[in-house]
Amino acid sequence: METQARARLADPLPLAQELIRCRSVTPADAGAIAALERALTALGFTCTRLAFDSGGPRIENLYARLGTAAPNICFAGHTDVVPPGDTSAWRFDPFAAAVDAGTLYGRGAADMKSAIAAFIAAVARAAERHGNRGSISLLITGDEEGPAVDGTTRVLDWLKENGERLDHCIVGEPTSEFAAGDTVKIGRRGSLTGYLRVKGMQGHVGYPDRAKNPIPGLVAVLQRLTQRKLDTGTADFQPSNLEVTTVDVGNPATNVIPAEARATFNIRFNTEQTAQSLEDWINGECSAALKPFGLQHEIKFNRGAHPFLTKQGAFTALLEEAIANVTGERPTFSTTGGTSDARFIHHHCPVAEIGLAGTTMHKTDERVSLADLERLTRIYEAILDAYFAGNGA
Repeated sequence: METQARARLADPLPLAQELIRCRSVTPADAGAIAALERALTALGFTCTRLAFDSGGPRIENLYARLGTAAPNICFAGHTDVVPPGDTSAWRFDPFAAAVDAGTLYGRGAADMKSAIAAFIAAVARAAERHGNRGSISLLITGDEEGPAVDGTTRVLDWLKENGERLDHCIVGEPTSEFAAGDTVKIGRRGSLTGYLRVKGMQGHVGYPDRAKNPIPGLVAVLQRLTQRKLDTGTADFQPSNLEVTTVDVGNPATNVIPAEARATFNIRFNTEQTAQSLEDWINGECSAALKPFGLQHEIKFNRGAHPFLTKQGAFTALLEEAIANVTGERPTFSTTGGTSDARFIHHHCPVAEIGLAGTTMHKTDERVSLADLERLTRIYEAILDAYFAGNGA
């Protein structure tokens, strides 16, 4: 039966289509985890369904392992997707998984159901060659596009509690630039969001002495924050940058000085900064800017992620060589872009992100060419061959 399953699953397209047809918009699962469980069980994996609920919707996750020996190379990914938006603007139904002119269309085609199918196809092609030289596992969550509370972090805790060790991990996010494997993400900057409220006193615009306008104070704060150059970057990371994302007063009247003004900003920061040092600096700038106006402020912070880096060494060299053997070109190692669940996994083992091109992720007519899907499958297969030939890295 496993032989038949390997032959059937060696082509990534049917499984990618099956997953796309599951309307798993965060936090819905819509059968996506069950579809993976069926495919992996057929290949001989031991599958464990893990559902968590921290007061919100119940999140479905899956950990599957083939083999019991070390080293254990893990593939991490997610089956949840972002909403499709206006479906009438799509060329095809976003959940139909249509194929046209050598291209697969659908929500999740790039981010990242196709990559999951590609890895499983690679396992179907390569697993029989590896014998008992190690283990292959998958950590799949349904909570990456959402709050990321009951997904990868909870599964990682479960793995630790149950003595499951990950030696290395590949995350299948669409981190390539133009073609699968042209870029490998080996780190990410951290993310810190600030929610600022400047408190004034409401009053009539004709009697400004009887009110306190918070808007000039807010402008002064934002000017100070945006004028500072946080750093010049490092050998591995871009410079840290602060971007104002919203400014809001919510005042419908033209003759009323508002009682408060609000702004939200986000900082993407490298290893030259820490969340705590940034928060201390921001609070100091707020107080200094608002003192001449006699205004007070409140600010709340959300620490979305801390910066991390997988140092280049034996593992990254193995990935580079495997990719070059398939594509004929060596990948670029990068730390640019947003965050991913790799930010959680790096605490447990070295991690790198290798996937499809991200040019259409989250967009209308999200898609992947079948040629690139096959290219990624061959890359994953080459990585597995190299990993077990050297018994890990």
